[in-house]
Amino acid sequence: METYNAMRHFADSWGLRAMAVFFVGALSFTLRPGSKQIADDTAIIPLKDE
Repeated sequence: METYNAMRHFADSWGLRAMAVFFVGALSFTLRPGSKQIADDTAIIPLKDE
């Protein structure tokens, strides 16, 4: 039972921080300058007839 409490404490503190850092990183990666052209090029891949 002590392992459960330790894992819960870890998830409550460091797990939340890790998810917040990942979210901020993903958001900044998506909204960085120059990503619009890459996203537009990727979006039309299924429509290309090769």
